[in-house]
Amino acid sequence: MNNKKKYLKIFLSTLYLSAFTFGGGYVIITLLKQKFVDELHWIDNDEMLDLVAIAQSSPGAIAVNGAIVVGYKLAGITGVLVSVLGAIIPPFIILTIVSFFYSAFKKLFVIQALLTGMKAGVSAVIMSVVYDMASGIVTSKDFINIGIMLLAFVANYYLHINIIFIILVTAAFGVIRTLIRERLGGEGK
Repeated sequence: MNNKKKYLKIFLSTLYLSAFTFGGGYVIITLLKQKFVDELHWIDNDEMLDLVAIAQSSPGAIAVNGAIVVGYKLAGITGVLVSVLGAIIPPFIILTIVSFFYSAFKKLFVIQALLTGMKAGVSAVIMSVVYDMASGIVTSKDFINIGIMLLAFVANYYLHINIIFIILVTAAFGVIRTLIRERLGGEGK
């Protein structure tokens, strides 16, 4: 596939996903996986998990961060520009229209019912993302990663520790673990 077709495919994919994704960034992550891993086979599942981790730990909207990391992986800086453009056009247009008609929308029963129904659907999609990510960690049979996942959940859900602190601690642990693996791997050669 030549570059122009690839850029167009990336743009149209992120445009489509962004236009029909309601519920925030975690919803689009599942759809990015379905599109680029399952359908197009441009990224493998492990790479997608790594890209999602990067997107989640970066500041900003997760949908845009997801588009950035996927775009960069697929086509470098041009891929970033194309994927981000595709990801931001639909929300920009939708938010412009909604803000223009906000007073009329907020009073309509049908709109309120639609938004309530969308919350249930979004909850299901977020649970699907959690299941996909957790099953990837569990099937790796890396008991340290499984332990980290469980400890992070307990720390946030039960102990109410700020997620930023949890991210920083797990990132530091990951850096230390990688350095130890590299040092042990380098000495064995």
